[in-house]
Amino acid sequence: MSSAAPPPSAEPAGCGLTILWDDRLISYDFGSGHPMNPVRVELTMALARELGVTERPNVRVTGFEAADDALLGLVHEKPYIAAVKQAGATGLPEHRLGLGTPDNPVFPGMHDASALVAGASVAAAEAVWTGAAEHAANISGGLHHALSGAASGFCVYNDPAIAIAWLLEQGAERVAYVDIDVHHGDGVQDAFYDDPRVLTISLHETPRTLFPGTGFPNESGGPGAAGAAVNVALPPGTGDRPWLRAFEAVVPPLLRRFRPQVLVTQHGADAHALDPLAHLVLSVDGQRAAYAALHRLAHETAGGRWIVTGGGGYELVQVVPRAWTHLLAEASGAPIPPETPTPDGWREFVRRRTDETAPRRMTDGNDVAEVQRWGDGYDPASPIDQAVLATRRAVFPEHGLDPMTDE
Repeated sequence: MSSAAPPPSAEPAGCGLTILWDDRLISYDFGSGHPMNPVRVELTMALARELGVTERPNVRVTGFEAADDALLGLVHEKPYIAAVKQAGATGLPEHRLGLGTPDNPVFPGMHDASALVAGASVAAAEAVWTGAAEHAANISGGLHHALSGAASGFCVYNDPAIAIAWLLEQGAERVAYVDIDVHHGDGVQDAFYDDPRVLTISLHETPRTLFPGTGFPNESGGPGAAGAAVNVALPPGTGDRPWLRAFEAVVPPLLRRFRPQVLVTQHGADAHALDPLAHLVLSVDGQRAAYAALHRLAHETAGGRWIVTGGGGYELVQVVPRAWTHLLAEASGAPIPPETPTPDGWREFVRRRTDETAPRRMTDGNDVAEVQRWGDGYDPASPIDQAVLATRRAVFPEHGLDPMTDE
């Protein structure tokens, strides 16, 4: 049964935020030594609590149900779902389906843990679509590499794609997905490559130097959906200001033209300079600026309906907890000032939990206030501008936009 979306909201201040959380989400755990250690979400929620984000009167932390086979089946093939259950029960790999590889080791209860993550993202979608919340967040989600019939890149079930598919089942006619993980959001793109109802935008390190090897500008949508897939492939070494220039040159004009009913965003924190698996050099401050921009765009273009997920991020102490706590605070309409000290209690918890020294402030000390906009002029010698122009040339005409001027 379809249902109409709730009335829009216009202001990004004082927003109602639902955070989908269950301590069982840390059971999504590939084991000792794997980069995707669930301690990162545990430390994030602890920091958000210590800073009072979860206690704000307009913030609700709530439970949810795991996704059942019918929900998972909106994106994933039945034999694959059965194989995930089997692998988690027996511990035996199924390499042809990506299960039991170094990236996706089999672990006990793999299906249950993965279905729980997917259920949280669907619950976030339901909260926003029905009007129970303006914004909803699942920081354990954002598992954007999982394919319809295979695990990939630390991802078993593709929770953002499942949430989007659920929205389409409810009658949504236009859903936009913006992915700022350092890796290309290939699984979500693949799920909707031929569907003009879904606009997928991914800003990532060039696939020439990073997994999964996809996400070139010419990947721009299938038959009947030309321009529905948008890829900005950035060179290694891209920092805050060039990254934000690329973002501003691509994301706002496309969202303004597409006018989604719901905005879904994936916030992998692995574009940070300290991340061990990639080569971009953003700071927490640059990431904060991206969160604020997406929040504004949710209100400007999608009536305030915003679904937020986590994603990658493998600097477990110095980066992810601060980045995603900023994300939750931004989504609540009351950003945390960057100079805010991290609480003593949280730093002690980090020491006990990880035997590492936690950062002392919520900032890396980077100034991102002055970002050169695309309209200020194109520099043909700049690798960033070359990447942006390749994307704009590939997709902007399909949206009736000029690659050089946004008009």
